[in-house]
Amino acid sequence: MKTLKALGIIGLLTILGAIYSSVFFFGGYFSIAATVEDPGIVKWAFVTVRQASIARHAIDKPPIALDDVATVTAGARAFAARGCVTCHGAPGVEWAKFGEAMRPDPPDLVEVAKAVEPAQIFWVIKNGIRFTGMPGFSLIGADDREIWSIVAFVKKLPSVSEADFKAWTAPAPKPTP
Repeated sequence: MKTLKALGIIGLLTILGAIYSSVFFFGGYFSIAATVEDPGIVKWAFVTVRQASIARHAIDKPPIALDDVATVTAGARAFAARGCVTCHGAPGVEWAKFGEAMRPDPPDLVEVAKAVEPAQIFWVIKNGIRFTGMPGFSLIGADDREIWSIVAFVKKLPSVSEADFKAWTAPAPKPTP
């Protein structure tokens, strides 16, 4: 009899929680404004779901040598040309001011390069991340080889100097007639 009563109370609490959550989220009480920090539980849930999803889906292996100088250089050029520096910065290039207002904040790729596997970086660049400003570059025509070159550059980023980045991303000189 006690078990049946306990189950009834649990069921009632579950129903009341679902009603409260529905009113809270669908009634507009939860602010989606980027000027408001997410509550701790929401931030935790987004980070946990994001990390689990990336870990599950990031299974591709690099088809090219990520430490090849030509690949890293091509990755630096693609990183600059595709606008990655706008949100993530680069050696000698500050993040755009609007990046400070993005929620969640764009990650510091020097830290990402140290902590994340190449397959995970590839998956994020290729597919993007919902509910952030990170686009899926496959949707804008970046092929896997270009994305892998960006991965090579990101993995090398902790040791890239400002001079190297500027040299790698400088426009090619125009041939003289």
